[in-house]
Amino acid sequence: MEHKEHLCVTLVPLFNHLDLQDQKRIHQLVRHTVYKKGETVFSPFDDPQLVILAKGLLKVYQLSPNGKEQLLRVVEPGGYEGEDVLFGVKNNNLFGEALQNIEICVLKQSDFQKLLKDYPQLSIKLLTINAEKNAKVEEQTQFLTMERIEERLATYLLDLAKATESSQIKIPMKMKELAGFLGTTPETLSRKLKSLEKDQLIKRDKQTIRILDSESLEEI
Repeated sequence: MEHKEHLCVTLVPLFNHLDLQDQKRIHQLVRHTVYKKGETVFSPFDDPQLVILAKGLLKVYQLSPNGKEQLLRVVEPGGYEGEDVLFGVKNNNLFGEALQNIEICVLKQSDFQKLLKDYPQLSIKLLTINAEKNAKVEEQTQFLTMERIEERLATYLLDLAKATESSQIKIPMKMKELAGFLGTTPETLSRKLKSLEKDQLIKRDKQTIRILDSESLEEI
């Protein structure tokens, strides 16, 4: 248990720049919890808390007015959610679901606010990380302004290739989640991927995709 709790602190950029003694003090405040695949990790009905992901993948989504799930992002180990609610912003429509068996650490609002008083540098670090997170949200918004699904898909694949510096990429989420991220249905996404493969622009093996013709993808 001790090792797992310490993982939460050392993985998070918000805390891992502090010295070991301070990190130990922080990890004594967190509560370690395990969730199974498909379980809800947080929702608008929960008390304000910071959720730190130590292991697994966490899906963050909201519900549209008609109740349809809209994927916002997939959180990987070292990521966290809930910093906004700790500052008093009400969570009206944000949910977290375990995409696989996960391990998290939870920090209560009262404990987090005490930490900000004791470690003022955390506020600056938090602003920096939040700016990066907002940039990713804006990136998805740009996807959704693209009229054609092919354009959104091609842009996503090229961006992923640039981020990994490789022509062979692995989709970091299920096809259902990617479809939601790109604002389409799994069936349409499957057809578009098959079309790209038929045109010999990509070669796909389940979640792994090799880009064969990046110039043609850019033209899309």
